[in-house]
Amino acid sequence: MKGISRVFSRRGGVRGAVVAAGVGKHARYYRSDLVGTNLHSRFQLQFDRFYESRVKEYTQPTKTPVTVAVTGAAGNIGYALMFRLASGAMLGPDQPIYINAIELPFAMEALKGVIMELRDCAFPLVKGILATDDAEQGFENADYALLVGSKPRSKGQERSDLLKENGGIFETIGRILNKVAKKTCKTTVVGNPANTNCLITAHNAPDIPSENFSSMMRLDHDRGLAQAALKLGHDPQDITEFAVWGNHSATMFPDLTYARLFGETYRHTFGNKEFDAWNEKEFIPTVQQRGAAIIEARGSSSAASAANAAIAQTRDWVHGNDGRWLTMGIKSGGEYGIPEGLWSGFPVEVDGEGNYAIVKDLPISSFQEEQIGKSVKELLSERDAVAELLH
Repeated sequence: MKGISRVFSRRGGVRGAVVAAGVGKHARYYRSDLVGTNLHSRFQLQFDRFYESRVKEYTQPTKTPVTVAVTGAAGNIGYALMFRLASGAMLGPDQPIYINAIELPFAMEALKGVIMELRDCAFPLVKGILATDDAEQGFENADYALLVGSKPRSKGQERSDLLKENGGIFETIGRILNKVAKKTCKTTVVGNPANTNCLITAHNAPDIPSENFSSMMRLDHDRGLAQAALKLGHDPQDITEFAVWGNHSATMFPDLTYARLFGETYRHTFGNKEFDAWNEKEFIPTVQQRGAAIIEARGSSSAASAANAAIAQTRDWVHGNDGRWLTMGIKSGGEYGIPEGLWSGFPVEVDGEGNYAIVKDLPISSFQEEQIGKSVKELLSERDAVAELLH
């Protein structure tokens, strides 16, 4: 420290320390005739970048790396997600991470290829990558878990049978998280049926607070924003106070009741007389059936948009989003008539410190109540189908 202090005093603070640390040699060859030229500008830019990086070393120590576990890492969604995660899109450009990529044994060769690509990107934030088919190893000391992998529905399979099969998978994951993950671990469930899978996971991880488990509803939220913005020729971020209630399924209720566009209600901007017909006959069905429409168009389910939604939901949960409403699948405490204990989509606000709260005291119309009720009925049916996993 004495050496650094001596440099500071002689050279004029931090900038002097930077000059002494590596770029001061250029001062010996300073030429006034180059000032204002392209050569001078390039050097000045290099100096400024070097200066800023050294200042950060003194004033912003590197954050401690955190561990992010991802299941289904070699699948379509997992593949699209991993590179976004590694780039810092989820936890920020200054947060180093360890990635624990978890797959089933038959997918380990494919996962090997994903890891090869990740390494080829040379992401500076990635401090280590673990590829494993051992869930206990993969979730050990995890700070965050993205549960992407789930069994898809096979031809002719009953929905109740699929619920039980996936339920068994997430029951096991919950127990392992409870055993080896950090008790502060935040978990986002992506694999369908996401809400009920989240319920099962949280139930089987009793030592981790239930508020640390969220099912992904951000894809539904973003789909709704996109459709509402497209209709009026605006950008999605121009619309605020939009929410999606209920299940991550075709029964969800995308709700524009409270939505605002530059301070005006969306309904008023759209036109009060025309709004109801468009909302009920076009907007709601389009958002509800968007997943099916994508399958019809491209021959497989949405992957990149689902990955983006998982990243965005977790990012905003952790870092906040300037006071905008989000939709997250969270545990109901009985709010708005949604039965206690179900994981349902709610409008929430986040504080930027990893906490969220359901938006309170919203007036609910009979139409809203009816739409929410349809989705809640499905959630109750799913819960009943996996009741044996919830004892």
